[in-house]
Amino acid sequence: MKVSDISIAVFMDEEKNFERIRWSATDALAQGEQEAKAMMVALWDADARSSLRVDIWTKDMTIHDMNDFFFQTLLSMADTYKNATQNLELMADIKQFAREFAEKAAK
Repeated sequence: MKVSDISIAVFMDEEKNFERIRWSATDALAQGEQEAKAMMVALWDADARSSLRVDIWTKDMTIHDMNDFFFQTLLSMADTYKNATQNLELMADIKQFAREFAEKAAK
């Protein structure tokens, strides 16, 4: 069995505002620690039938960057959903919603 480790460090200021997010993964294309401005981690607890989530963004993350982050995350979720379920119709619906989101967010 192969094991891949993902490490995330979150730095906060005195008021507990997020200053920096640093991460690394043993299987990442780029080796060493990487910087991020936002992250969303979702884990599925099958016993409780609920998702466990951690959403963090740094205080200098712009609204424009957040809009792009959400748009790209929605597209990625659509692809993941299709790969897991083979449901092309719902994948297309999610991608359509992502495009509509991007249009509204750009206004």
